[in-house]
Amino acid sequence: MEKSDLLKDVVKHIDFTAFDSTPLINAMRDMSFTSRDTAVAADILTRMIDDPDCTIILTLAGSTGAGGCLDLYADMIRYRMVDAVVATGASIVDMDFFEALGFKHYKGTPWIDDALLRNLYIDRIYDTFIDEEELQVCDMTIREIADKLEPRPYSSREFIREMGRYLTEHARKPKSLVQLAFEHDVPVFCPAFSDSSAGFGLVRHQWDHPDRHVSIDSVKDFLELTRIKMAAKTSGLFMVGGGVPKNFAQDTVICAEILDKEVPMHQYAVQITVADARDGACSSSTLKEASSWGKVDTLYEQMVFAEATSVLPLIASYAYHNSNWKNRPFAGWGRKLDEKSI
Repeated sequence: MEKSDLLKDVVKHIDFTAFDSTPLINAMRDMSFTSRDTAVAADILTRMIDDPDCTIILTLAGSTGAGGCLDLYADMIRYRMVDAVVATGASIVDMDFFEALGFKHYKGTPWIDDALLRNLYIDRIYDTFIDEEELQVCDMTIREIADKLEPRPYSSREFIREMGRYLTEHARKPKSLVQLAFEHDVPVFCPAFSDSSAGFGLVRHQWDHPDRHVSIDSVKDFLELTRIKMAAKTSGLFMVGGGVPKNFAQDTVICAEILDKEVPMHQYAVQITVADARDGACSSSTLKEASSWGKVDTLYEQMVFAEATSVLPLIASYAYHNSNWKNRPFAGWGRKLDEKSI
């Protein structure tokens, strides 16, 4: 078996503007279990978008991007449904930036000999395949970007901004999340940035430049995101998965308190996850539990226990067709951080 035999059926990313999920969401609102939870989540996202004072933070963990949601996340930025992003490095680099360079994810199967895949240099994400050789091109592109920057500590947001700038000239797939975030001053944070292709590229950069090099300052990330929280009148969280991105965004309320700044809890919150809170896999807390820490208000909050690719398109489509996004300006938090005006 050759590599080309396995890397031939491309994962196609869903376009939530191409269909209107309103009738389905409306029907689900009068059902029970996950259906009703999904409808409530769609209503809360719509409330966030319609609230002119709300800064919306999208958090991403897991592999939904590789699974067909890359365009969905990019379109949430394009259609002004997101003002900041907190994500795993894999979501931003191995998936979004990787495809922006012209590479693809492929439909595969979990029922395959993984030793065969290793011999063919194919990586598996459950039932999705990715070419390891192409991923290493992505690694070295990160190194190339770092090599051209002034040697100093950067927040991940600052470095991802430079990735977006690179794509404005070199993208093979235009209008990725990273590129759109750069063009619209939407800050993207990856608190664990090195846990991805970015890490391999930056390690090679530092290996080649041991005395003067780029590094990533995760504390600066935390302070920058907290500055946004302190400057925003109110805020909402739309969280896919849990992990570091979820806690990082929620913790800005506590961080502001540590800085002697009183800010309100996140007023709106949705989390889509299949994890169980009892073993800590749900980042140790449901949204109601997070309220005990002073992170999330419970008036408009909804846990949706579902595999995210199955409900995200419905929620995003409903918000697109039923919210006031056309009259919603870009918040420009990235520019304000660069200008140090917040």
